[in-house]
Amino acid sequence: MSDATTAQVLLWVVFPYVTFAVFVVGSIWRYRYDKFGWTTRSSELYENRLLRLGSPLFHFGLLAVIVGHFVGLVIPKSWTEAVGVNETIYHALATYLGSVGALALVAGLVILIYRRRTTGPVFLATTTMDKTMYVFLAASALLGAWATVATQLFEGSGGYDYRETISPWFRSLWYLQPDPSLMTGVPAAFQLHILAALALFCLWPFTRLVHAFSAPVPYLFRPYIVYRARDTAVAARAPRRGWDPSERPGATSRR
Repeated sequence: MSDATTAQVLLWVVFPYVTFAVFVVGSIWRYRYDKFGWTTRSSELYENRLLRLGSPLFHFGLLAVIVGHFVGLVIPKSWTEAVGVNETIYHALATYLGSVGALALVAGLVILIYRRRTTGPVFLATTTMDKTMYVFLAASALLGAWATVATQLFEGSGGYDYRETISPWFRSLWYLQPDPSLMTGVPAAFQLHILAALALFCLWPFTRLVHAFSAPVPYLFRPYIVYRARDTAVAARAPRRGWDPSERPGATSRR
């Protein structure tokens, strides 16, 4: 920390912690005071042909990118090597699988932005904050794709090993022992990608992105709903008095 310059401290210590504070406090504030606005603000009723193509591409690509970032940033290099995944194998998996995920993410995002801009009712329902969010989301995604292509695919000697610099820096923030000097010499593509992502997380609580915390994950694990017929011919027990099965073919009404 003592060897870091003022600019490094501002970029790689102050900015990340400010982002984290805004993200947490802003999300709590938004949930408490704008529950009715905590939504995707879906525009499916206006247009669904492009949405059916762009949305799955974007979301599944994003899921792959999130998993890749978690493994690369959170899990130390020594842990993957301990289970037999050496640098060569890790680099191949991270580069090519990550490239597929990034390609799906960018393609889906391009389709969604095109849809929003060219479909009249969808464009009219787009707020200023939506437009700002799309700018930073696109910047983060494109800079990440650029970093992968420029430093992993086209650079010799196995590409840039970010697990020696960026990953330890990221974990040092969570240990509350930030080391901005680790970011010295990191390729500009990665630095710009990180800064764009931090700016996006600052905006997150104030955009439609908050719907990520309301994803219907429990729906995947809920028990089946069992429907039982009330017809006396197949029902386990006779219907209670007062219930009138008037919609059943051949039924008579009771008064």
